[in-house]
Amino acid sequence: MTIANFDTLLAKYADVIITKGINVQKGQDVLIYAEIDQVPLTHALIAAAYAKGANKVDVEWKDSYLQKEFLNHADETTIATVPIWETVRAEYLVGRNTSRISVVSADPDALGSVNPDTVATYAKAAARAKKPIMEATMNNDLSWVVVSAASQAWAEKVFPELQGEAATDRLWSEIFKITRIGVTNDVEADWDAHIAKLTEKATWLNENNFKELRYTSPRTHLTVGLAEDHHWEGADSTDKQGNYFVANMPTEEVFTSPDARNIHGTVTATKPLSYGGVLINDIKLTFENGKIVEASASTGEDVLKHLIETDEGSHSLGEVSLVPDPSPISQSGIVFYTTLIDENASDHLAIGAAYPFNINNGTSMSAEARQAKGQNISNVHVDFMMGSADMDIDGIKYDGTVVPVFRNGDWA
Repeated sequence: MTIANFDTLLAKYADVIITKGINVQKGQDVLIYAEIDQVPLTHALIAAAYAKGANKVDVEWKDSYLQKEFLNHADETTIATVPIWETVRAEYLVGRNTSRISVVSADPDALGSVNPDTVATYAKAAARAKKPIMEATMNNDLSWVVVSAASQAWAEKVFPELQGEAATDRLWSEIFKITRIGVTNDVEADWDAHIAKLTEKATWLNENNFKELRYTSPRTHLTVGLAEDHHWEGADSTDKQGNYFVANMPTEEVFTSPDARNIHGTVTATKPLSYGGVLINDIKLTFENGKIVEASASTGEDVLKHLIETDEGSHSLGEVSLVPDPSPISQSGIVFYTTLIDENASDHLAIGAAYPFNINNGTSMSAEARQAKGQNISNVHVDFMMGSADMDIDGIKYDGTVVPVFRNGDWA
């Protein structure tokens, strides 16, 4: 690394992930998901977690090469089979209230050469296996955070004019910048101030209690109803033990639950989506009565359509998020090719499941009761970016009053 004070910055990054991200409590178990090339950050996270009093820190190492070779060579039955131990382990992690850290660093198109049908089959099998932990995560039963780390393959995708260490260093520099990591600043205080700003926006939206949002841009004309008793959230959440945490680092969004029965019009993505190791470009979806009736993409269209066909709920939306175009990530002009970062440069929507906590008392409701409020139920939750500097958004109240929410991509 040629970045000055890199070890200091990495240690500060790990510390804020542990303290503000999952907010480790004494005696808590922690699980880290990381690629095999992210040993330095992973070790820093382990040290920071134990320093905060963690009981047990475990790592689930991932290898994109191994996954690609498996999908290219294993038979279909093996790929579609859910090993029982994966589900048992997921249930064990939930039972232990294990906090989870997901480190995103892989090449966003690592599986681009694999048959799309195979990728879709594997994704469905993995979703079934990990359903217990996905449900606990969506319900905020346990704390969790998704963060990023620079790898050479990913960095060269983001900065094609650079190679090797130069690309990796540039990506690390951007990651530190967008997560408020500096050598001299008080990182926790910076995060506290940022969280407070997002909470202020969420409070204003909750006070207005809009029935619908209407999106208008040269490429999108969409009306999204909002679930009954919906609740907007900002950066921080609270798990069932009462501990706060920040699920995404970076984060620039406020978000809530749409009414899956009341979505009409057409939306066009403004950034690529990396899903299941495949890049999907130029997504265009048309909705009628809450359901996707047409879907297309310039690349990865087969993977997109397989995603939509996952189950009944994957034909609708589970999240609506507002992100101003002047956000630092958007203004950088960089496309990062990963949802974690790109969604914080742009308004976005999510195909699939809604977060139960995005309606009042939703975490204590049955799935059927939440559906009656308009929340969507699905085994998947996949964000795609559709905001832009030329997008206007209006909030429509129950009495028909129209309130400007965004003008030209920014808060009105």
